[in-house]
This record gives sequence, C-alpha cells and structure tokens, in this order.
Amino acid sequence: MSKLHLHLRKRLEQAILKHGMLAEGDRVLVGVSGGADSLTLLKLMTGPMLFVPKPEFVIAVHLDLGFEGKDISNYSSLEQYFREGGYNYHMERTNIGPLAHSPFNRKASPCFLCSKMRRKRLFELAREYQCNKLALAHHKDDLIETFLLNIFFSREISTMVPYQSFFKGDFYLIRPLAYVEESLLKRFAKESHFPVLKNHCPTAENSKRKYIKDLLKKLEEDHRGLKENIFKAMKHVKPDYLLQP
Repeated sequence: MSKLHLHLRKRLEQAILKHGMLAEGDRVLVGVSGGADSLTLLKLMTGPMLFVPKPEFVIAVHLDLGFEGKDISNYSSLEQYFREGGYNYHMERTNIGPLAHSPFNRKASPCFLCSKMRRKRLFELAREYQCNKLALAHHKDDLIETFLLNIFFSREISTMVPYQSFFKGDFYLIRPLAYVEESLLKRFAKESHFPVLKNHCPTAENSKRKYIKDLLKKLEEDHRGLKENIFKAMKHVKPDYLLQP
C-alpha cells in the first residue's frame, strides 16, 4: 500500500469518524460514475479499515447517462474492471443525460434534473439491494465549489454536507471523501491504473460549476491557500454577523 493510499485512507476514516458515517452491519451502495473520485472511493470502501467499522456489504452502482448512444466501450471497460476486481456491482444504461438536455427539462440548466434523476434511481437501487447507506464521491473541492455556486447563483449560504438523512432515516447519504482534495484523487487514480471514463456530457465544459472551478484555480494561483481558507470558513460561521432574513 503506497503512502498516498495510506494518506487517503486516513482522510476517509477521519471524515467517517467525525460524522458517524458508518456503523456495524451497514450495507453501502457506492455510486460509481467512472471518474477518478468514485473509483477511488470504491477502492477505499472495500479495502481494510483501521479505526472505523467495515461495511457488511458494498455494491458499486454505475448509471450510464446515455450520452454515448450505441457506443458501449466505456460501459464494457468499467464492467470488466468490476468483474476482474471481484466487486459486487450493478450497471444500467439510461437516457437521463439526453432527457435532461431536451425540451422535457424546463429549467435553464440540465444539471439539476440530471442530478435529481440519478439520485432518485440510486435510492431505488439502494432499497432493492437492502442498503441503508448511499456513498457518493463528492470531495473537498466539490464542497468548496458548491458553497460559492450557492452564494453566486442560488442566493444562499450553503454547501453539500458529509452526512444526510433521507426519507425519515430510511437511508443516509454519506460523502466519505469530504476531506480529500481532488488533485490527490487524480494522482491516486493514475497510480492505481484505474479505467477512468471520459465525461461525455455536452454541458461539462461550460457549466456554472466549471466556471467556479476555473475561477478558484486562478485565485489559488494568485493567493496560495485560498481554497483551504474557504473550506475552514464553512466551519467558522458567525450568524450574528450575517443579515437577518
């Protein structure tokens, strides 16, 4: 196990312990898009744990969003990886992507509907496989970007949270990579030779999230440590110094 692997496991366990994400007997569905972050999460969640309970059952679920049409090369390579790695897995081909980009979607951005439909299907599969936890691979950069996205475009101060209850406690959504930087996940994916899939979403390169990501990159170049300051600021909120609704 490499130093980077050990470091990532440490960060993962810190988040799990801090937020009480796992308990004995948990059955966890891991959403695997095929990106570096989700493949790393799957590797860590199925590997040895030192200080947190290991899930009783873990299943990788991949929802193909339908952007590739009849081309199933990405789908097949990921299925081969699951099979050769001995993972429990479930894969589906859907039309979620094209539907979110069609006139069916009345919202300006397709991202909201796409995310909502994916989440809905993942919860349905969690019920089918009797999983009480849904693990998503949102990382530290995602939390920071979402914080700024919500301020800039949603007129609110909020972000993703590492641990959320849904349907009156029937399911819990967990984000074990909440303390891990995206750059480390990309390094680990390369080190581990993961079959990282290309993102075929036509909105990926001109979305508001991409705008925020590029803005943060530029700001970080000019002011090293700025992203870490934003992350820490989310833990040090002073309500008395905010405007009252």
